[in-house]
Amino acid sequence: RLPSGRRRHRESAAEGCPPRDGGSMRCQQVSVLYFARSAELAGLRCETLSVPRQITALQLWEEIVRLHPRLAVIRDQVVFAVRQEYVLLGDQLLVLQPGDEVAIIPPISGG
Repeated sequence: RLPSGRRRHRESAAEGCPPRDGGSMRCQQVSVLYFARSAELAGLRCETLSVPRQITALQLWEEIVRLHPRLAVIRDQVVFAVRQEYVLLGDQLLVLQPGDEVAIIPPISGG
């Protein structure tokens, strides 16, 4: 486990993705932020990933789960926030820019 606040850089399976369609498939470096239970399951609070510029929310989730398999248990409860906008996991196409932040927001219990 990394100490709180420490960042990790990872190259995902998308590393070296070929530039197609005028570069629309080029990899982008994005920051993935983990909160609450997702941070516990991933074992870190943030990391930088290389992902295709155009990717569906579900494909992005699957790539993150490939790196952190323990996250699979919250799949049906998790919501993404991309550039501080909520995104449901599904076929919605995300067009990512270098430096974008993707937050993994698990269910938060309380009363």
